[in-house]
Amino acid sequence: MKRMNWAGEVEKRKESLLRDLRSLLAVKSVLDEAQATPEAPLGEEVKKALDFMLNLGKADGFAAKEVDRVAGHLEFGEGEELIGILCHVDVVPAGDGWTFDPFKGEEKDGKLFGRGAIDDKGPTMAAYYAMKIIKELGLPLHKRVRMIIGTDEESDWRCVDAYFKKEEMPTVGFAPDADFPIIHAEKGIADFDIVQKIAKQSGKRGGEEVKVHSFESGRRYNMVPDYAKAVVTVNGGQSEIVQSYQIFMKENDLSGLFYIDNGRLILALKGVSAHGMEPDHGKNAGLYLAEFLASRHLDKNAARFFKWTAERFFQSSRGKNIEMDYTDDITGDLTINVGKLSYDEKTGGRLGLNMRYPVTFPLEKRKGHLETKLDEDGFYIENFSDSAPHYVEKTHPFIQTLCKVYEEQTGESAELLSIGGGTYARSLKTGVAFGALFPGREDVAHQKDEYIYIDDLLKATAIYAQAIWELAGDKNALQA
Repeated sequence: MKRMNWAGEVEKRKESLLRDLRSLLAVKSVLDEAQATPEAPLGEEVKKALDFMLNLGKADGFAAKEVDRVAGHLEFGEGEELIGILCHVDVVPAGDGWTFDPFKGEEKDGKLFGRGAIDDKGPTMAAYYAMKIIKELGLPLHKRVRMIIGTDEESDWRCVDAYFKKEEMPTVGFAPDADFPIIHAEKGIADFDIVQKIAKQSGKRGGEEVKVHSFESGRRYNMVPDYAKAVVTVNGGQSEIVQSYQIFMKENDLSGLFYIDNGRLILALKGVSAHGMEPDHGKNAGLYLAEFLASRHLDKNAARFFKWTAERFFQSSRGKNIEMDYTDDITGDLTINVGKLSYDEKTGGRLGLNMRYPVTFPLEKRKGHLETKLDEDGFYIENFSDSAPHYVEKTHPFIQTLCKVYEEQTGESAELLSIGGGTYARSLKTGVAFGALFPGREDVAHQKDEYIYIDDLLKATAIYAQAIWELAGDKNALQA
């Protein structure tokens, strides 16, 4: 068989690919459970996007199936083995400040703009057209190829949970929903709360300088909080507290407010938000304000909570100060993001942690050790949830095939990557994230004016087409 010109085949279909992608981008497929119905449990627009892909596939001759109205698949080929391509058509809200209409797929300077252009409607359409090219060329397959379409990736992954309760697990598969070249390892992700055991306080005040009534910072485990607020009463010397707070903000390059409300001093602090997978990319407003409060003479319960919190977590994102630090050569350091901090004078303090741990981390053993240490310090764990790490050996034939394809299509080395985030690939027994963001490109997913370079879209389509052929193509039948 002569060498296939995959890029040439993609170019022939460029206009129809862009037309179909614009149609998909036009669907405002944001989770909307307030408008949910039995026929559309995640909202009408989300269901509309799923139906769009299933109907597109039916029209092109793929076998289509819907699963529980939250997922579906398109399939072609023959054989016992199944190659999976796991995509999603839901998107995050558009938000404000766009230069372009987020649901029109407008083009400028070689870019196609729209919510979902890079996450994940553009890559989904690239993978679909890769399947379509092979089907239209009549290339024989000795394995089945199935695009699995999810609708809840941006929130709770209910789509893939429902799907794999009823449907077959692919032998191998990839998710076109991250970075090229290949992400073969993803850290485990555990969310949990650390709760203070509240101590009874005597009726007599202890002569504290500051009484903390309440403290709030952060709403999501996986985000670095960019705002914190404390409500306190100062027992004399209020001007000194305010002056110290101003100096603290200046020394740490932070901004904030302080004011009196109903006789109580309000301290508000602004930090820098970042994704919880790398807390050091942000400035945790909650931990900074906890550090400031810990330096004051507080009432007993507040002192225990804020001093302990500052000592264990302030500028310590690798878990060293709670004896949880760990690293390996596959996925690097364990990280801990304190995404939620709260304190109430009646019920005590609570921390909401997002821990991303390496693939070789002995979770149960180290969790038991942490629980023992916390108990000694007057704290305990609640609401522990875990998504296990995901890893495919670099020597696996599946990985080697994708490396070969990427290098042939781009002329660049196929470096294997590991990440602290989680992709749909971890839903597969043997799966990786494979594009569609190329090295050196800005990651604009979830941002205003989200876009994909049209040339990158076409290049990704060629990569996916060759990958499908290399993984599932029956070369012997073609040569017979």
